[in-house]
Amino acid sequence: MIAHKFDQPLSIFVGLGFPRDVETVLDAYDILLEWNGIPDLDYHGALEVCRKAINGERTAADVREAFENFARNKGILSEEALDRAASSLAREWGRLSA
Repeated sequence: MIAHKFDQPLSIFVGLGFPRDVETVLDAYDILLEWNGIPDLDYHGALEVCRKAINGERTAADVREAFENFARNKGILSEEALDRAASSLAREWGRLSA
């Protein structure tokens, strides 16, 4: 089976905040199948794009884009999750210091 490798991996947080690099269509598909959150349009859209890519109807770039949108909207995309955590800590620190 072809792995359909992404041009650039996406880094996300899974489980209890463990980092994971998503490098292929199959990586993204596995994560979506294991997703325990509430399925919504982003989830279903990314899952459908993965299925189509596996069947040769879409590209790895299409999957990466759909999965990135899903991860960003779920707050698990690592860059954005870290930015949110840092902002939250800075606000809390400001409250404690005042």
